Amino acid sequence: MRTACVRQRRSSAGVEWSRSSASGSRAGRACALLLLFSFLFAGLLKTPTAFTQDQTRPRRTLQPTKTPNSKTTAARDAATTSDAQQQKDEGGAQRQTEHAKQDTQEVGDDEVVTINASEVLLPVTVRDASGQLVTDLTRKDFRVFEDGREQPLSDLSLRQVPVDVALLVDASSSVAESFEDFRRAADEFAARLDREDRFCLVKFDDRVELLLDWSKSRLQLRRALSRLTTGVFTRFNDALLLSAREQFQRNERRRALVVLSDGIDSNRGAANAEAAMRALLEAQVAVYVISNTEIERARKQSELDGLLAGPDSSVRFNQLRIGDLRESLRVLDASEQNLSELTRSTGGRLYKPQSFTALDRVYTEIADELRHQYALYYTPTSPARDGRFRRVRVEVPGHDYQVATRVGYYAPRH
Repeated sequence: MRTACVRQRRSSAGVEWSRSSASGSRAGRACALLLLFSFLFAGLLKTPTAFTQDQTRPRRTLQPTKTPNSKTTAARDAATTSDAQQQKDEGGAQRQTEHAKQDTQEVGDDEVVTINASEVLLPVTVRDASGQLVTDLTRKDFRVFEDGREQPLSDLSLRQVPVDVALLVDASSSVAESFEDFRRAADEFAARLDREDRFCLVKFDDRVELLLDWSKSRLQLRRALSRLTTGVFTRFNDALLLSAREQFQRNERRRALVVLSDGIDSNRGAANAEAAMRALLEAQVAVYVISNTEIERARKQSELDGLLAGPDSSVRFNQLRIGDLRESLRVLDASEQNLSELTRSTGGRLYKPQSFTALDRVYTEIADELRHQYALYYTPTSPARDGRFRRVRVEVPGHDYQVATRVGYYAPRH
């Protein structure tokens, strides 16, 4: 069952989206309002489709509140139950499998097409042994298993489902030098998406900030990219969790999150890695990470080797620095392992460029993958709506192919 509904912004448990307001005197604002009403009355000004600030939507800051996990989970479950009841009340038309490929409703930037909770959409990427994308498979080539039981596929399409892509950038000092490369790569990335695809821009450092809401305009993206500024800390987990909850809904669109970061969280936010992972799986978001861990590792290892080889390696100050560098390398290794698990579990991919100048190539590869994904549909043989996690596995028998999709999903609740 698919129904169309308007996306409504509402706070998740412990989450607040605040809009920054332009400064100015009351008199100035009053004059502006009088002019606005004058234009409206004269019929010379059309109603804008979005709030503008340099032709982009105003920034919104994501502020999670540090609350106990049990309370957060309970509030989230309550919100999920409310959403399910609302969709049930709205009703809609029964999905016809044979017409699935023709079911391509046009939706606006503030609309979302929902899909019957009993039908699962799996974005799947297939590569051959050399890493090249495989794009000539049919439905009979795939086998899908849920909790170990094979599921009958109801439909398959190659890149006919639009994608929403959240571009996240770590604005802490360790990544700030890459801003120019990132701006160029992000702009080229948007150019390679199809016209029905949408993107948004989120930066995170001491806070998580939405610089651009869903858009198809490269001009708006460029203007949002020009407002990137550097922070100090890295609220990596908060950025993942809040993006999953606030920017993505269960709908017919595929969902992807592309993040530039070393993945090292400053532990100053409300979310931990487990909460972020759950939120991403609940929202069914594939995560692609461009990690600068290799770049940082090369720098720190070079400094460490220089100190160890120097004549003053026994000096107390140098000993402290040597200890710090060794700990930093250990943290980088741990972060890389976490990022690998994050991308594998969500059906995305981890990239580790050797320099920031390679960002163009990496973002191009991700855009190409999103344009050549399979969309597999199936209705689970288990009708239970118990909110439990269901493990999913996709195979292409008879071929030495690498198949990437998320490890599972959370079943809806009654």
